[in-house]
Amino acid sequence: MRTYPTRVVSFSSCCRAGRAFCAVFLGALTAGLVVVPAAVDTTDYQLRWLISDADPDLVVTTEDRVSELSTSTSRKVVTPAEILDRASIVAPDEIDDGGLTPDDVAVVLYTSGSSGRPKGIICPHRTVVWAARAISSVLRYRADDIVYLRLPVSFDYGLYQILLCALAGASITFPAGRLAAGELRDIRSCGATVLPLVPSLAAALTRLARRDPGSTSLRLFTNTGEALVGATVAELRAAFPGVSLACMYGMSECKRITIAEPDDDIAHPGTVGRALPGTDLFILDDRRQPLPAGVVGQIMSVGPHVMAGYLNAQESTAERFVRSLDGRAPALLTGDYGWLDAEGRLYFAGRRDALFKRRGVRMSTLEIESALADIPSVEAVACRPPAADGVLSVWVVTALDELSLREAVVTRLGVSRTPDRFVFVDALPFNSNGKVERSALPDPSDGGA
Repeated sequence: MRTYPTRVVSFSSCCRAGRAFCAVFLGALTAGLVVVPAAVDTTDYQLRWLISDADPDLVVTTEDRVSELSTSTSRKVVTPAEILDRASIVAPDEIDDGGLTPDDVAVVLYTSGSSGRPKGIICPHRTVVWAARAISSVLRYRADDIVYLRLPVSFDYGLYQILLCALAGASITFPAGRLAAGELRDIRSCGATVLPLVPSLAAALTRLARRDPGSTSLRLFTNTGEALVGATVAELRAAFPGVSLACMYGMSECKRITIAEPDDDIAHPGTVGRALPGTDLFILDDRRQPLPAGVVGQIMSVGPHVMAGYLNAQESTAERFVRSLDGRAPALLTGDYGWLDAEGRLYFAGRRDALFKRRGVRMSTLEIESALADIPSVEAVACRPPAADGVLSVWVVTALDELSLREAVVTRLGVSRTPDRFVFVDALPFNSNGKVERSALPDPSDGGA
């Protein structure tokens, strides 16, 4: 794999994830440039790390951040308008791609950094195109679809919506500003038919739909990044009758791993679907040997969707990016755990650090969160493995008192799986991708029962 011809760090804030971002993103890929999307709320500290690791030649940002970033980096800082004004005078057949090949790098996607410094995932053109086409073949976006994208384009779930719409000839709309009371009016007015979801967005839309129950043109919700569980799914379907839900599982290191047929989770609760077409899925024990159906183990995904490793991180690459069991294909050790049913459907159990044994019983934070989310009046919940003192805590947004909540959990999980401490909070902290930021949860000793 050759070195970068030129690097671009593109902030999602640079175009408010709209037309300008799409033009910069697709234009850069066409010209053989490497795009490194960064979150809208990237701080100066985070930017310094990203720039030192990705070594960009160019930083693209909004006009209001040009001055700020110009003082914190020696790289050239420009706005999307400056790039597009220059690009508008160049005919497509005059673009010099520098001898671009399918194995050259298209995108470097940085992880959230929840387990340390963010790592840049190297995404070659060949792999990105293959993954996008495979996902498209299952989700089947249509030319008349309008995808309503509230997710950030620094998040691969959001970024790939641009590629999926391009493949289908579909349209995409980027709502301005933050989610507000008029969100459903915007969804109706633009005629949106497809809406990618994470749990926090699903819960917000469900609350809005209770107050504004009018119909929409939506036909499909998709979900990945963080699983929709328990009452959240039922409430979403009740609020949007007739809209199908496609549950998926994946990670940026190989984009997508499984996709369920729309509403397959109704007949098979908890499933995130079967392996992406053209890929294989294995559940492994601690010796990396395959386990039979129904047994929980580490998830290994094998196929041409597996990316090329981490940037400037050979040791981490060697740990995660391996060869298939027969040694012939690229494979990813996900670090996630789950099990397969007899028909090859995957059921997600959680990450390695989300699994633990307590009181002699093996359990996971996802299992506990799912049970609490199933309790009426519980608006949101987050769980972390037991602390050093052995105390298992959960953070809950609810109007229920401690006794009622505990009784409801015992009914669903039994005494051995019931948390020791309930921490009542007004809201959970979320990162820019809409996932719960568990490291930012308040100290459990500061409150709760």
